[in-house]
Amino acid sequence: MSKHVCITGCTKGLGLALAKWFYADGWRVSGIGRNQFSIDSLQSQGNGYFRAVDVTDDNTLGFFASELADQLGTPDLLVNNAGVINANAPLWEVPPEVFAKVVDINIKGVYHTIRHFAPLMIARGSGIMINLSSGWGRSTSAEVAPYCATKWAIEGLSQAMARELPDGVAIAAMNPGIIDTDMLRSCLGSDASRFGNTTQWAERTGPYLAGLDASINGQALTAP
Repeated sequence: MSKHVCITGCTKGLGLALAKWFYADGWRVSGIGRNQFSIDSLQSQGNGYFRAVDVTDDNTLGFFASELADQLGTPDLLVNNAGVINANAPLWEVPPEVFAKVVDINIKGVYHTIRHFAPLMIARGSGIMINLSSGWGRSTSAEVAPYCATKWAIEGLSQAMARELPDGVAIAAMNPGIIDTDMLRSCLGSDASRFGNTTQWAERTGPYLAGLDASINGQALTAP
């Protein structure tokens, strides 16, 4: 039976590009996102399992994980990709609701997903969880302090949880590199076009992710 990957934030950007790559490579693919049109489009492309779910909604995410396990089985690979960034601004000028949204999606969303999928992998005795970090999870820049804070948190969360997992199950943070996405354009504007697009990125990173095993547990990974 083909392997199974589940991707959060699969309706745009890196998540959508990865979903398409894994589909093309013969994997069973599942995922969640907030754009119903994109969810329907992915669902129509094969025998995957896609649902419109917000990662900040713990209860709905729990239902999704349970239904997914019944439909396609526990994922072999979970990619926690869903994320947002604040509009460029000094930290003291970032509205509280914007700061809260970045934290809720980028940190709490990863926690909610892990909370429901890690027990499934542990029960089976195998599985890999990849939490997308950022270059700004290992360095900093002005005017993106909320985003930096959440990605540094993902690095620490991943390394700490790695110490808690049994053999055969792994978690790691991965810096995807610099890619021309909507988030990068919000920071750099048209200069973002200097970097490779999401399809090119997925063609490099898909095989890398597909080849990972539990030996990467706790490592700080960087996509090729």
